[in-house]
Amino acid sequence: MLRDRSLKEALLRRDEIYRKLPEVSKIDNEIKSIGVEISKSIFLKPQESKKLLYELKSKLSILKKKKADLLKSNGYPETYLEQKFECNICKDTGYVNNKRCRCFEQKLINIYYRQSSIENITKKENFSNFNFYYYSDQAIGDKLSPRENIKNIVESSKNFIKNFDTERESLFFYGDSGLGKTFLSNCIAKELLDKGKVVLYRTAPDLIEGLRINKLNSDSNSYFEYLELLRDCDLLIIDDLGTEPITPFSLQEIFNIVNTRLLLNKKFIISTNLPLSEIVNIYPERLCSRIFGNFKMLNFYGEDIRLKRKIII
Repeated sequence: MLRDRSLKEALLRRDEIYRKLPEVSKIDNEIKSIGVEISKSIFLKPQESKKLLYELKSKLSILKKKKADLLKSNGYPETYLEQKFECNICKDTGYVNNKRCRCFEQKLINIYYRQSSIENITKKENFSNFNFYYYSDQAIGDKLSPRENIKNIVESSKNFIKNFDTERESLFFYGDSGLGKTFLSNCIAKELLDKGKVVLYRTAPDLIEGLRINKLNSDSNSYFEYLELLRDCDLLIIDDLGTEPITPFSLQEIFNIVNTRLLLNKKFIISTNLPLSEIVNIYPERLCSRIFGNFKMLNFYGEDIRLKRKIII
């Protein structure tokens, strides 16, 4: 559809120029004739073909320059008659070398964002609106104060964004609910989306339910397309790990996603309200070892920020 629209617009621009500058139409016809002559030249003897090709290409170059000068002298850009694409990589086909183009991937991501409302959420939940003063500055035993702790976590998050293309480590947020794990995930998502990265956010229950529904839909390739999207996006955010139904299916699917993406050097943010001791008890050792070995573990603690925000407001 995009290609059809861009072609239609190019044809309208061509008709406009041909009406206003008939000379351009004559030049285009000469260019077409030369194109035909070039095609015919391949049937000549090598020496004759080489000489004719040189002459034809020289004429072609002169005509193209004449056309560009004519457009420019009449106030039009030299590229005015060219077909314009939203994506110059795939020329709006959505595919490059039989693989989905990044522009197509991002369109799919945008659909998921609209479905999950995160597109609107990131307008509010971003670093500009992150308030350290919701966190207490009182130390807890031998720990840093919640405020100093969250400052360190935010600094790690910003380093994660800064070094996104060069470092392999992912982020694992854990701690009680209401401490800003999802908020900070959305802050990171916004920054990377603004940098043109393909980011997908799913809660753990939605992730598993999406895989289950698509897998049951045997009449389409939706399961494999969804799996491909989960595998190939630049950043996959899995929120609320541990709230999904714990079944053989969910455990296997989560392991497959984590293992496959790590092998491809793809990044994650995984968040959970569960303590690490429960994570180890619930999930198989092969999954836990991959998480502990490839993720930076960041512990959120302190008072419930959501409750505190309501009281302050």
